[in-house]
Amino acid sequence: MPKRSKLGRFLDKHGYNQTKLSKMTGVNRTTIVKIYIDSNYIPSGTTIRKIMKTLKLLDPSLKSEDFFDI
Repeated sequence: MPKRSKLGRFLDKHGYNQTKLSKMTGVNRTTIVKIYIDSNYIPSGTTIRKIMKTLKLLDPSLKSEDFFDI
C-alpha cells in the first residue's frame, strides 16, 4: 500500500482515485497527487473549499479539519 495522507486513505476507502477527484473538483491533478500522498502538504484555501464541497456530497458532516491541519 502506498503512503497516503488522511484524505488519501479516506478517498481510497470510498473508491475515489486521483483522476476522478481532479475531474470532480476542477483541481489540477498534480495538486491532487500532493494532497493524496503528503500529509504535511497544506493546499490553498480555494483548493480546500473545492475538495470539501465535493466530499460533502459523500458525507455532509465532514470538515476540512478532518483532513487538513489548518
